[in-house]
Amino acid sequence: MSDMKKALLLSLCLCLMGSFSIAQHKAWDGFGVEGYYIAGRAFKHSKKIKADFPSYSPAFELNLVQQTYGRKAWHQRRRYPLVGLSISYTQYDGGEVYGSCIGINPNIRIPLIISGRFEWSLRAGYGLGYVSKGFSRFPSFDTLNTAMSTRINNYSYFTTDIRYRVNQHLDVLAGLNFAHVSNAALRQPNLGINKYGAHIGLRYSPVNNNPERIQRENNTLPNRWLVQARFSMAGTEMSAADGPMYSIYLVSAFASKRYWSKNKVYAGLDYEYHTGIAAFLKNNEIYPGKEKQNAWKSSVFVGNEFLVGRLGIIFQLGYYLKKHALKGSSLYQKLGGNVYLIQSEKGILKELTLHAYLKTHNAEAELAEAGIGIGF
Repeated sequence: MSDMKKALLLSLCLCLMGSFSIAQHKAWDGFGVEGYYIAGRAFKHSKKIKADFPSYSPAFELNLVQQTYGRKAWHQRRRYPLVGLSISYTQYDGGEVYGSCIGINPNIRIPLIISGRFEWSLRAGYGLGYVSKGFSRFPSFDTLNTAMSTRINNYSYFTTDIRYRVNQHLDVLAGLNFAHVSNAALRQPNLGINKYGAHIGLRYSPVNNNPERIQRENNTLPNRWLVQARFSMAGTEMSAADGPMYSIYLVSAFASKRYWSKNKVYAGLDYEYHTGIAAFLKNNEIYPGKEKQNAWKSSVFVGNEFLVGRLGIIFQLGYYLKKHALKGSSLYQKLGGNVYLIQSEKGILKELTLHAYLKTHNAEAELAEAGIGIGF
């Protein structure tokens, strides 16, 4: 056989092998629709919340999901997570004070333990929520609802589930959940609504809920160190409702180390300057001439980032070294996401990200920051 015929035969075999590989996964393979009934209750996490919540607040959720099977390298590193987009409806109190909330929530579910047909997983989602009622002085009068002041808010949702796979089309799920809705002090009052509960649900997959998985060899990344920085801005309204907006400037410097090819642990320093605090001190003649020196705070922090392709989900805990003049809690938390514009193993600039984080003091949100990050 001539060399040309051998080359043609080899090419044909490779094409057939590729076609066979693709044929293992049909259209809509791994796609499913989940429906949940959620029983829970909202709770008072601050003395400033005036009206009581009822003992029971039902919710319903529809979640469109896709079971990953290794099309991307990170699918395998993350043990083939489930990605989804959900829409939910929560009835807080029948419309008396707090009304209801419609949430849209991109989410990811990561398996923790898999045993036979059973799976225990953790799910996190971060999206938008529309609330039907809020604090208002004009044109309608409603000052009892001190939890919400804007109709459009951040909607964060976390669940842990146990799933039982009945067959290739049907799954049964049950678990616990926690939801947080607030505008991160963009407008006042902003105490937010926190709700916990339990849920049951079904998932229907028209083709297959457990598609054949693609396995890659040497699917690891070096556990590298990086020197990193973040630059962010936020906006908040001071204590009076319908008042002016003030800017907050945030800078972070930290070192990070990737581990297990799919996570990053990091630690560093945070700096914040609050123009609203400076204005408050000046208006009330507190620390005259030294308003700016008493309007910033610094902290040390540690955090963990879960890498999901070009998305990173961060959880961060910080401790203040210096507080601004209005003091407050010594600890804070941040959660949110990074979107990687540059994600390289070579070159000087290894990472370039856009980010959006929610900063809280325990159960109460302080601000929502957005900005850019770099890593070398």
